[in-house]
Amino acid sequence: MAYTIAVATSDGVNVDLKFGQAVKFYIYRVEEKDIELAEIREVPVSSEDAGKALPGASSCGSGDENSCGSGCSGNGHGCGGGGEVIAKVALIEDSRCVVAKKVGFQAQKQFEKKAISVFDIEVSVKEALDKITSYYYKIDHRQSLRAAEENERRG
Repeated sequence: MAYTIAVATSDGVNVDLKFGQAVKFYIYRVEEKDIELAEIREVPVSSEDAGKALPGASSCGSGDENSCGSGCSGNGHGCGGGGEVIAKVALIEDSRCVVAKKVGFQAQKQFEKKAISVFDIEVSVKEALDKITSYYYKIDHRQSLRAAEENERRG
């Protein structure tokens, strides 16, 4: 069964952006255990947001966490309001899951309504994809997660 995973990353190497900071999502296509970058989806900029700096576009990554804004905070204002959250979720709603450094409450609720899993992690994209695809492979093939872990440890 093929599926896609959306990743919030600034460089394609690390999961380093909060969902609200992402200006693009790397979409990976997974078939069995094969993983490939399928596309990069840009978050559309609305005409009213055109004059504003996008979250994560300028000072994010400079090392000053506070200069990046709050991402998608619980009230939806960190992403530019509830409408932007819905638009971002709609952009990647065909994915089985989304991977980001942090996903705010409003976005999590939207993903929950669409039965899309959310993984809040801060690791390399490769490590995230390896672990998530391994997990889904075991679930899809009705393997016991505990038994599969024990078999992997035994080698």
